[in-house]
Amino acid sequence: MTERQKDRPWLMRTYAGHSTAEASNALYRSNLAKGQTGLSVAFDLPTQTGYDPDHILARGEVGRVGVPVSHLGDMRRLFQDIPLDQMNTSMTINATAMWLLALYQVVAEEQGADITRLSGTTQNDIVKEYLSRGTHVFPPGPSLRLTTDMITYTVANIPKWNPINICSYHLQEAGATPVQEIAYAMSTAIAVLDAVRDSGQVPEEEFGSVVARISFFVNAGVRFVEEMCKMRAFGRIWDRVTRERYGIESPKQRRFRYGVQVNSLGLTEAQPENNVQRIVLEMLAVTLSKDARARAVQLPAWNEALGLPRPWDQQWSLRIQQVLAHESDLLEYEDIFEGSHVIEAKVSALVDACFAEMDRIQEMGGAMAAVESGYLKSQLVSSHAERRARIEAGEEKIIGVNCYETTEPNPLTADLGTAIMTVDPANEARVVSALHAWRAERDEARAQQALEGLKRAAAGTANLMPATLECARAGVTTGEWSWALRDVFGEFRAPTGVSGAPVAVAAEEGSPLAAVRAKVDRTAADLGVGKLRLLVGKPGLDGHSNGAEQIAVRARDAGFEVVYQGIRLTPEQIVSAAVAEDVHCVGLSILSGSHAELVPDVLVRLRESGAADIPVIVGGIIPHSDAEDLKAAGVAAVFTPKDFGITEIIGRIVDEIRLVNKLDPLEVPA
Repeated sequence: MTERQKDRPWLMRTYAGHSTAEASNALYRSNLAKGQTGLSVAFDLPTQTGYDPDHILARGEVGRVGVPVSHLGDMRRLFQDIPLDQMNTSMTINATAMWLLALYQVVAEEQGADITRLSGTTQNDIVKEYLSRGTHVFPPGPSLRLTTDMITYTVANIPKWNPINICSYHLQEAGATPVQEIAYAMSTAIAVLDAVRDSGQVPEEEFGSVVARISFFVNAGVRFVEEMCKMRAFGRIWDRVTRERYGIESPKQRRFRYGVQVNSLGLTEAQPENNVQRIVLEMLAVTLSKDARARAVQLPAWNEALGLPRPWDQQWSLRIQQVLAHESDLLEYEDIFEGSHVIEAKVSALVDACFAEMDRIQEMGGAMAAVESGYLKSQLVSSHAERRARIEAGEEKIIGVNCYETTEPNPLTADLGTAIMTVDPANEARVVSALHAWRAERDEARAQQALEGLKRAAAGTANLMPATLECARAGVTTGEWSWALRDVFGEFRAPTGVSGAPVAVAAEEGSPLAAVRAKVDRTAADLGVGKLRLLVGKPGLDGHSNGAEQIAVRARDAGFEVVYQGIRLTPEQIVSAAVAEDVHCVGLSILSGSHAELVPDVLVRLRESGAADIPVIVGGIIPHSDAEDLKAAGVAAVFTPKDFGITEIIGRIVDEIRLVNKLDPLEVPA
């Protein structure tokens, strides 16, 4: 074999951020010292959804799933002693992406950097927020304007920056098949590029520069042959769309550029050590094929289904990448799948199916119209329900969960208290105090003037980036920037997709669902009501609604009347709905770690409303010790990812309703 130069490795990142800007800065510098080659910033939910840490909805969420950035001072501290003109930074931020980019640019300017040299990515894909992740703020139209303004600004002023990362990652997490994942992501990209083209902000001859800065953020599941074919199909479709729809002649500008985080949905709480080999297989899907290799890779940690990974866990994931890139011979070869009949047949089938679905979406008026109609969301809820049904039936095997469940004691989780990182509960008060000090010390007149300028720009047609930069320099806070735009644009509550989802599990005679349905009907009759009523609530800012939606759909199919109002509710709103709807059970879903704050608040408010006899159940990523605390506080049952049998969970809910109403238990076969 003739010697050829080894390919350069992909950018290696770790998705990280927690507690405070200072703590996250220390973590970033430590990760860079370990050989990480790019930063991937995780922001907390208040920052992502445009709330300051002292807002009622931010309670319990500050610093939980990422770093709180409330103003320019926080951004300065986040990147202290990290030269931004030498860094490639990915920021997972969407509704407030323009605001965070403005803060980042101002900090870079303060460091003396030439902003034309800044490189990195803002995620900034709002469509998938309506469908899966739930950190949207504004309606689709204004959201698309923010995205358009950011893209046109960066192409002109920060030319190495990727202003948007079209995300299929979260679509797969929400249940998307490979065809849906590609088709919905491509339809989003078309909507964005059409909006930029139609805005008139970019001369026609420079439109290729816009296309060249569009990047994608993709998921890779454990079916790594199919996933690798998916990536080849993605590239082929993007090349055709950019050439035929937008007339881009340059192959370099048409290149499909993507980063990846491998699948967190498939990581298990049961036998979590198995997650390591899952992560490796998933990484191979996006690295083995040179012609479809990721430009950047970030891997989850083995214990993400248990809670917040520690620095050591993140180091382990980084080392997985480094071993593949530096010890194996992967980077020494051309594409090893070239000429494979099996791969070519699979890729061609995916391409054809994806174009058919993309055409269907275009006939509806494009991605934004398909969001507003509820079509995309109901399709994802349905696909996810079908997948859950296959897992419960044992058709889709998950090692340690629905097969090979016997296990030796696990030394990695022998002490669950130290197997994950916990955020100091006192952290939130410190962050809020620092926010109040910032507001007290800034030039208040300049801040208010900047906010008025932002509102005027939003009410007109001007690009919003200059007014946003002035807000950043004037000391405006994240919540203030967002509320100024809410005043002009309004807020948006996305369709839940629950009512339109078809039945995924048949209640045939003798089936587990039929038995639970009989139990539901019998209990309703015993209580003298037409139907049992279940309220499914999402308190706080956690927008990952997949689990809540699956419970709602299965409860509906089991005969419950389900009250589900979607995400982002206060405990007060949940209790008011529970009392007004006279429900028989309240089910709360929280994945962000805010359960310790929000669940007890719901319990107290139910007691104060005279509804203490309504049982409350909780589901989410909840450590064992926290689950025990919640039960001691009065929660009837706690379900975590290891409880994968949704029909069984619905049966348990009926048990709790019977127990609290002093009805005899009913046996249901497993």
